[in-house]
Amino acid sequence: MNFFSKFFKKKSSKSEKEVSYLPKKKAVIEERFILKFIDNGGKFLYCESLDEVKENFDLILIENNWSEKDVLLINDNLKKKYGIDKSFCIDTKKAKCFVTNCENLIASDGSILISSNQIHEKKLLEFPNNLIILSHTKKLRNNISEGLAEIKSRDDNIPSNITTIKNFNLEDNSDDFLSYGTASKNLYLIMLERGVN
Repeated sequence: MNFFSKFFKKKSSKSEKEVSYLPKKKAVIEERFILKFIDNGGKFLYCESLDEVKENFDLILIENNWSEKDVLLINDNLKKKYGIDKSFCIDTKKAKCFVTNCENLIASDGSILISSNQIHEKKLLEFPNNLIILSHTKKLRNNISEGLAEIKSRDDNIPSNITTIKNFNLEDNSDDFLSYGTASKNLYLIMLERGVN
């Protein structure tokens, strides 16, 4: 260091020092979830109205050459809630795609939290490799703990078979031991802004 630079060195302001010690702001929960979800191989469709949900749903069927008979939907309330007026397959073995909702969307790892409310007492492996999840922004949670706490606070009758879907790339044969034993699914998420009543 030069002798004169000690005397003429620019002093940093107090506010600059304080800023460097503050924790960095996290991205908003929606942004964190979407980035992680897409990194996991998921296909994300954002909708502002029920009409957009129906339109995107139909476009997914067209894109994959699926007819109504190729789609499994075991929750009739979803048809009413999202205004989907189709007659679907009822056999898990014949279906090419499974449509359901979810318990929560987990921002920390971009996963989907589901339970017996969506898949009953079946294992995820018993369903088709293709999934369409219908959800809304009110289901976003920072982490799995928040998601589980929300499930517990919502109802005295806690659902069973609670699991997360985290790997959405069927071709990915990664050696990630944290994903060992979880089912890989080709997943579309249709997210409606602010939810449906």
